[in-house]
Amino acid sequence: MIHELNNPVVKTLLNHLRDTRTDALRFRHIVQELLRSLVYKALKDEPLEKREIETWQGKHSFGFIREEDLLFVTVLRAGLPMIEAATELFPRAEAGFLAMKRDEKTHQSVLYYDRVPASCEGRTVIIVDPMVATGGSLCDAIALMKTRSPEKIISLNLIGAPEGLEIIKQKHPDVELYIAQIDERLNEDKFILPGLGDAGDRSYNTPA
Repeated sequence: MIHELNNPVVKTLLNHLRDTRTDALRFRHIVQELLRSLVYKALKDEPLEKREIETWQGKHSFGFIREEDLLFVTVLRAGLPMIEAATELFPRAEAGFLAMKRDEKTHQSVLYYDRVPASCEGRTVIIVDPMVATGGSLCDAIALMKTRSPEKIISLNLIGAPEGLEIIKQKHPDVELYIAQIDERLNEDKFILPGLGDAGDRSYNTPA
């Protein structure tokens, strides 16, 4: 259920994110490019729906992904560049937003904002979140989305620690997770090593 992208271009882009010299604009652009690579992999078997369009030779029918059945959900704020790229690819898809804050003492996530449709019946929910550290916030996001009765749930992530990914595998074995890089481990403060720092801060030049 966990699929790592073993592609040299993906690895190169990911390692540019680790570089502290990569500025916020470049950081966001790389995150968006990696999101596209993850989407291509995750939706490779998505069925196509015939749709008639006007071409230079008149009307013809071609296959398209049914964008209206896709719901991209991000965990604020680090996931914003990812959901921006996703909705650029699929402008007819809907977006949802969750805000979770990690308690620095317990390392547990706390949900304080939920802007996701009350029902997702028949839809594919695609959660986009850069980091999987302890797996707590992603587990909570998946559990919440399961209460909305989606057809299936997919998770797209940039980097993760083995410890957090194992938690996801144990608690949500029915969810397919696509990730650009599985890193070495968590440190004693539950941060990913080697990691890339705080993705939200790096994306928006937020002071530490």
